[in-house]
Amino acid sequence: MTIRLLLADDHPVVRAGLRAVLDTEPGFEVVAEAATAEDAVERAAAGGVDVVLMDLRFGPDGMHGSAATAAITARGGDAPRVLVLTTYDTDADILAAVEAGASGYLLKDAPPEELAAAVRTAAAGRSALAPAVAHRLMHRLRAPGQALTRRELEVLGLVAEGLSNQQISKRLFLSQATVKSHLVHVFAKLSVESRTAAVAEARARGLVR
Repeated sequence: MTIRLLLADDHPVVRAGLRAVLDTEPGFEVVAEAATAEDAVERAAAGGVDVVLMDLRFGPDGMHGSAATAAITARGGDAPRVLVLTTYDTDADILAAVEAGASGYLLKDAPPEELAAAVRTAAAGRSALAPAVAHRLMHRLRAPGQALTRRELEVLGLVAEGLSNQQISKRLFLSQATVKSHLVHVFAKLSVESRTAAVAEARARGLVR
């Protein structure tokens, strides 16, 4: 059975490279491309796609790949599988994609044979995770008390961008007291005492970009 693919990435060169690799695989057919996450959602909804290869970042103002993944997978039964293919391997990105319903998560430096295997695995309804990604998720499961929650990662990511507590509260629609509470938990889990130290430690651990 032919696996019909939709390539969603805002870089034409990346899409061309993926098409060149995937077109050589037996049983694969690239039926569409999307330069924005919004286009990917629309094209996936039109049908005729089995697996979407989804980037996470589509320019500064576009829909995030995780949001597009959630929109695609929310259709349920006949919705295509989504395989995230990105350069980002932080906990925040991985958790967002997995929670959005992605069937797999690969990094763009994966060899062609690994990519092809992941596409087939996702098409079959199974999970396809890059080894490094699987290791991160396993670590979170083994040490849940020390793992930052999705919301804590969101808050920490905005701290890393230089936002104040007030700005973070507006961005995430939280009270400033709630933001402070999240930061207290972050500091405790990372064994730090300041925002600067928290960001440095989080980057060292690969938790945020």
